Amino acid sequence: MPVSKPIKKQPAPAAATAAVPATNPPAPAAASAIADLALGHAGEPHPEWAGDQLCRRLKNLRTERGWSLDVLANASGVSRSMLSQIERNQANPTLNVAFRIARAFGMSLGEFVETPGAMSSIMVIRAGDRTYHYRSDADCQIRTLSPLNLEKDVEFYEVQLKEGGALRSAPHFAGTREFLTVQSGKVRVQSAEDSEDLERGDSVSYRADVPHAILNVGKGDALVLLVDIYR
Repeated sequence: MPVSKPIKKQPAPAAATAAVPATNPPAPAAASAIADLALGHAGEPHPEWAGDQLCRRLKNLRTERGWSLDVLANASGVSRSMLSQIERNQANPTLNVAFRIARAFGMSLGEFVETPGAMSSIMVIRAGDRTYHYRSDADCQIRTLSPLNLEKDVEFYEVQLKEGGALRSAPHFAGTREFLTVQSGKVRVQSAEDSEDLERGDSVSYRADVPHAILNVGKGDALVLLVDIYR
């Protein structure tokens, strides 16, 4: 059997005032993760099981980093006594408390409450889930195809442009690129001074850290799949 390695103590995180902005609430999809953890397969609550999972998750994460309760309390803004009660399964954290603890560990709320084997590793985004409808107006509809609760450097979108519609974007972060595939219709992609016309089945990649745009230059609606990669 493998030999257990000694726990490597990690540096203490920054204080809560810098690490956890008070005006930054969890995203709706991330917030649902903690609710999902407290529900059974039939939708019936089982708080004892959920509390047991959270208390072990918290203690394991803190132990892996070699942090004391005082260090975590300072980083999260959650009192030492509350953290101790959560670890001993004597208190269930509110959504706001769980969010603060997750941020102290450098995690999203979904990552914090996720327990291997306790929830499915398959994340489904249903076509009718309006939580993922990023934009919807007369010219353009955008649906997010990547989970909202994950901290990520890749984003995946479905973009539908009405005839004559356009999606114009300001420069993203330096080094950002976009990858686009046309599902139907005809579009023109512009990146700074460059442009290319694309039809069904065509793919393109281009700089997105400059002004860029996707224009429907065909007849009828156009549908494209768009991936943003941040560096």
